[in-house]
Amino acid sequence: MRLNLEFTISRRSPLSNRSKREASKRASVAAPTKSAPTPLQRLGPGLITGAADDDPSGIATYSQAGAQFGYGLLWTVFLTTPFMIAIQLVSAQIGRVTGKGLAANVMELAPRWLVLGLVALLVVANTFNIAADIAAMAESLSLVIGGLNHEHALIFAAGSTLLQVFLPYRRYAPVLKLLTLTLFAYVATAFTVKIPWSTALLAAVWPKANISADYFMMVVAVLGTTISPYLFFWQASQEVEEMNLGRRDKPLREETRRGADPELTRIRVDTISGMLLSNGIAFFIILTTASVLNANGVTNINSATQAAEALRPLAGDFTFALFALGIIGTGLLAIPVLAGSAAYGVAEIFGWRATLEARPEKAVGFYTIIAAATIIGFGLGFTGIDSIHMLVWSAVLNGIVAVPIMAMMMLIVSSRAIMGRFRARQWLIALGWLGTALMALAVLALLGSSVSG
Repeated sequence: MRLNLEFTISRRSPLSNRSKREASKRASVAAPTKSAPTPLQRLGPGLITGAADDDPSGIATYSQAGAQFGYGLLWTVFLTTPFMIAIQLVSAQIGRVTGKGLAANVMELAPRWLVLGLVALLVVANTFNIAADIAAMAESLSLVIGGLNHEHALIFAAGSTLLQVFLPYRRYAPVLKLLTLTLFAYVATAFTVKIPWSTALLAAVWPKANISADYFMMVVAVLGTTISPYLFFWQASQEVEEMNLGRRDKPLREETRRGADPELTRIRVDTISGMLLSNGIAFFIILTTASVLNANGVTNINSATQAAEALRPLAGDFTFALFALGIIGTGLLAIPVLAGSAAYGVAEIFGWRATLEARPEKAVGFYTIIAAATIIGFGLGFTGIDSIHMLVWSAVLNGIVAVPIMAMMMLIVSSRAIMGRFRARQWLIALGWLGTALMALAVLALLGSSVSG
């Protein structure tokens, strides 16, 4: 009986194994597979950084460029694009490869007192910039729906601070990414007005010679607006944030080259996409203001809000509304980037925990800097200081900070001791150094004009 039972089991086992294999195959087919990230999901720090560059202060600069010189400065967008891509790629790679923010890396090359001084200037410049942006957002909302500027400014300042402090990074990053869509208001604006496309595009690729101090200074202003130090600090730290939330929560220099290649590819695609978006929007702002304001003799714009007001009688209420609402949307994106970049820099110098993912009580110093920069920026709106003066001071301070930080970034990304086998390629190093030299010339010109003025 026992022998017969064993014989029966042995006879059935092949059939049973085959059935199991078939059942397993059917289960594997039926089981849902995790879909690969979409192209939009792969975009993050680079996209947000690029979009934040088109803040209300930047919009004012581009609007003045179009109003004062028509299509004559469209070519500057093409000039700045490769340098902007290069320096932001350097920033992103430093953060992701080392697993540390920019200030922490710079302290490996420079004395702590020097880095502290540069970051202090960054904080002051960012605070002035926040003040100007909040003022522009409040004025724009007042123009659209009415109300008092200070009340609107308080809502924007408080809302931005509370979101950064109490919403963890994993939830806040998608909000910032969604806000990048507001930039397309300026693309839509361009198509609500009459543009002589052939004339504009010809001027963009073959500009007329214009040798004047005002023209040269506007070129400097566009360059300084496009390449700003707060963007360097922000993107490097965002790559660290993404690393800590990712499947591989360790720096790339601890990875194998093969394992790191997909991440480096993501960084390149993300950064290039963000910078192209940023400069593309700048192109459309210059294009619109040149076609409407310059063409009708309006050649002096002191703020983004003034540009919106000037568009209303010339291009209509719809164009005005798009332009004004775009100011609000870009400000909501730029304020946290300005405040956050300042906080990352300070926290890294003092060894504080620096992450938007932490709960408030776990990163008190970091969140204090965010709140202080935003609150002081809001308070400056009550002092009577003209927003144009705040933007000038911000530009000068940013210039002082940008050049040494850019130079140190290039030394870091060229260093095998810091970057290991992920040292930047020669073309990126060359382009980065060229951008640093160009920025140095722009800063000298800006400082010269400030002294003479």
